[in-house]
Amino acid sequence: MSTSNEAQTSKGSGSQTLPPKGRISAIQGTVVDVMFEGHDPKIGDCLHTHSDPIVELEVADLLGQGSCRCLVLGDSRPLELGMSVTNTGLPLQIHVGNELLGRMLNARGEPIDGGEPIDHLASSPIRPPRIPLSQRRTGQGIFQTGIKIIDLLCPLEQGGKAGLFGGAGVGKTVLIGEIINNMAAGYDGISLFCGIGERCREAEELYRELEDVGVRDKTIMVFGQMNEVPPLRWRAGHTAMTIGEYFRDTLGQDVLVLIDNIFRFVQAGSEVSALLGRAPSRVGYQPTLGSELADLEERICSTDRGSMTSIQAVYVPADDFTDPAATHVFAHLSASILLSRARASEGLYPAIDPLRSNSTQLTPQLVGAEHYQIATSVRQVLSEYEDLKDIIAMLGLQELSRNDRQLVGRARRLERYLTQPFFTTESFTATPGAFVHCSDTLKSCASILNGEWDDVPEEAFFMVGASPTVPESAEATAD
Repeated sequence: MSTSNEAQTSKGSGSQTLPPKGRISAIQGTVVDVMFEGHDPKIGDCLHTHSDPIVELEVADLLGQGSCRCLVLGDSRPLELGMSVTNTGLPLQIHVGNELLGRMLNARGEPIDGGEPIDHLASSPIRPPRIPLSQRRTGQGIFQTGIKIIDLLCPLEQGGKAGLFGGAGVGKTVLIGEIINNMAAGYDGISLFCGIGERCREAEELYRELEDVGVRDKTIMVFGQMNEVPPLRWRAGHTAMTIGEYFRDTLGQDVLVLIDNIFRFVQAGSEVSALLGRAPSRVGYQPTLGSELADLEERICSTDRGSMTSIQAVYVPADDFTDPAATHVFAHLSASILLSRARASEGLYPAIDPLRSNSTQLTPQLVGAEHYQIATSVRQVLSEYEDLKDIIAMLGLQELSRNDRQLVGRARRLERYLTQPFFTTESFTATPGAFVHCSDTLKSCASILNGEWDDVPEEAFFMVGASPTVPESAEATAD
């Protein structure tokens, strides 16, 4: 991040006033106390230490009488008690501009891909004033992902926010990768990936994948890696939002923001809160959880200049969807996609729960009467099948009535048809990926519901693309 240290001219006298200086009075890991004499800093001010290299500090709390508590945004090893500190009088800032396209950045906005430095770009505050409600726009349309179960049952809103909820190992990151692959190539805008608490390996793999599909020059990657200090992981999300807002508001472009993982943002904020000495709240989370999350989420919006669409992975601790981190995220989303460990254990990938996932866009006015009717019928059939599972387990399928057996057969075909081979997993499954248009999904689901494919074996619907491949798969299964 860059800040200006230029001296300010005092009014009326024409003389120059030197930036206020203080001294470090206490060091506690990545939190330091700084004492100023005759000067009270403001929360959010950026301080610079008189060390080599310079360490940036952000004022996070005011202790009174010129003393403040600051977060260390970097390596704290050069810090010493009594070290001089200068208040720049400005908030944290990062570089923004077209030159960021194709680059991989850290939470301070500095390149970490081994490329050229980007110090010559314009700067923007990391926490600018919020867009007024009068300037925000909604109703931008539906964002097609090419993933059958998402486009059918929980369509995404262009300019909205969607969350992928699930515990460890159910496929959140794979889904994010597939959405990047399906949408980035045909997306007429800028893609911004924000990795919070990511492993170095995952960042490197994504960097190479984007190059392979030819969309890296339209993508910016921001990482707050898991081995970095909590203040940097916490600020990674705000850094990404600042870059996205520049492309939306200044350049008038549409921005697609993909975040993996919002829970790590909450977790980093909890660590920062503990470092600042704040008493924990419910389940050990920080007392400011709601306001911190809203501060980030409400920056994702659309204006007359451009749209900002976000798809976020949300880790759910111990698969507990009542966890405060998950429940606070739910309130900000237009689409909630819940991944089921039970479906993952059955090999039904993507392991999206069709009955618990929902979207505000699934209305006749937004998706059309036909889409709404088919999606509602699919959910009804799957729900009735779920109710019959206990009876089937105890008495067997043959004890059901003829109509119920017919419903079970169609529900099982729907379950298998809503699986899909991914492009991002081709190297592991040896099955070519498939992008399925929503119109093909609707047509195929309507055929299953109407009983047109009752004679086709269930196995023929598993891991197929659009409907034309189903008869071929059926023949192969029969052989």
